[in-house]
Amino acid sequence: MREQIKMVLNFSTFVLAFFSFSNESFSLTDYQIKRFCAKEKKVSLCIKNLQEKRSDLQRGKPIEIPIKPYKR
Repeated sequence: MREQIKMVLNFSTFVLAFFSFSNESFSLTDYQIKRFCAKEKKVSLCIKNLQEKRSDLQRGKPIEIPIKPYKR
């Protein structure tokens, strides 16, 4: 009896975690992309690349995200 309760509790915890941490992603808006690319040398190329990455992300394809070092 105790093992059954434990098994039901573990299963319900798994189902709760599975549905609460679903595979959702929030991509950048056009305004955020333009604001981010305003600092770059080639603005139009930056905007085009980020929009392509956004569409790939929304389709479920993996993307590479470059990391820029923080300058003090």
